[in-house]
Amino acid sequence: MAASLPDNNGEDSGIISSINITPFVDVVLVLLVIFMVTAPMLVKDILEIKLPKTLASDGKMLQTLGVAVNKDGNILLNGQITDEEGLRVAAKDALSKDADSQAIISADIEAAYGKVVRVIDLLKTSGVERFAVQIEKEEKK
Repeated sequence: MAASLPDNNGEDSGIISSINITPFVDVVLVLLVIFMVTAPMLVKDILEIKLPKTLASDGKMLQTLGVAVNKDGNILLNGQITDEEGLRVAAKDALSKDADSQAIISADIEAAYGKVVRVIDLLKTSGVERFAVQIEKEEKK
């Protein structure tokens, strides 16, 4: 049975035929917020990178270029495998858009030290002056 609205005289004026989408919009926005919060955490797990742990960290998360080195020595730029030239071009492109561009470097704990140093050198020679090494905070015992 359809609901109807009474008019000023107490008589039914017609059937309500519209759908209230406010609850639907609320649910969609909550799901969007959940996705936005969990997506950065999932990227690290998908790329299979084990970050080194330290007792102190500054907690800053300003990110322009996301560079990762996995245990096989592959360079990933914002989640996509790239080569040294691709990294160099992306760094110069980011600097042309914003002179204060920053790179966040994530390296697997088993990645070759020389490969990580090479990535840092590529970024610095491309003009990126600000970069950070991503770590996980070690739990105190």
